[in-house]
Amino acid sequence: MAFKPLHDRVLVRRVQSEDKTKGGLIIPDSAKEKPAEGEVVSCGEGARKDSGELIAMSVKAGDRILFGKWSGTEVTLDGEELLIMKESDILGVIA
Repeated sequence: MAFKPLHDRVLVRRVQSEDKTKGGLIIPDSAKEKPAEGEVVSCGEGARKDSGELIAMSVKAGDRILFGKWSGTEVTLDGEELLIMKESDILGVIA
């Protein structure tokens, strides 16, 4: 894939959610919510201060992250659905 986000944007692949609850109930597709967890595919270089100084990104490719329910813009690249979001939309990194 030849796509690199600009500035403080991040390209994210959603992580697939479970088909069953912890109690063993099967969740139908119509009742599933889109997961708010993903894996960073690629990152931009970072934002810039007014002085022009670069602010480094806090995440890197391969990090598993949590993000808000309505975060990002859905795009399709090479037949795969991905999200592009600002770094500030990321709630945290899963260790």
